[in-house]
Amino acid sequence: MPETHTAAPRPASVPVRYLLGFPETWWNLDLDPSTRDGSIRRRVLAGLEGSDAGPAVVDRMVRTARKSAREAHVRGALQLAGTFEVLEGGTTLIATTMVLRLAPPPDVVPDLSQLMLSYAVNNARNPLARKSGGKGHRTDVIELPHAGTAGRVTYLEDVDFYGKGWARMAIMQTIVPVPETDEFIVIASTTPSLGLMDEFFGVFDAISNTFRFEYAPESA
Repeated sequence: MPETHTAAPRPASVPVRYLLGFPETWWNLDLDPSTRDGSIRRRVLAGLEGSDAGPAVVDRMVRTARKSAREAHVRGALQLAGTFEVLEGGTTLIATTMVLRLAPPPDVVPDLSQLMLSYAVNNARNPLARKSGGKGHRTDVIELPHAGTAGRVTYLEDVDFYGKGWARMAIMQTIVPVPETDEFIVIASTTPSLGLMDEFFGVFDAISNTFRFEYAPESA
């Protein structure tokens, strides 16, 4: 029988931190402007050690990772992790997961069901959903093993790919209400590898399933 999980009861307090796990081949990107350029280059070089990646590929990966880190920092991201792999023939696999903490505008009721309804409407209006026959476009309410009820939306979007033209990205966002607040944690995962969209969505789902909040110890 498949394994089932039951989320632990949420304490009536605001969590102090979160935990999120990633596959062994993924690594966290440094978001600190004072250290990120050097640390990202060292991390990319270490990750590509032993591969067939030439200098041009390495430089492109470094630039891509640095650009991702800069944009994540500007957006106020709490965390950015990714995988950058070079396959035989020079094909690259790229995927990232960004964690954000968002508060709705003051005039918006912080209701997960209403939020997911707006996502569903936007998904239905997305022209890429019609072109793909709906493939890759879903809006659901799910249960995370360790964090309870959350929202899940997947979609395709054409984005500016680091100033080098438009690239179509497959995106999965998992929206987790922060207990005892009006805020949400958004786990936003993206990949331009559309041929492996279903496989990456499986990875993104596995990552979000590790999410949990941590709370301050109860006083004796």
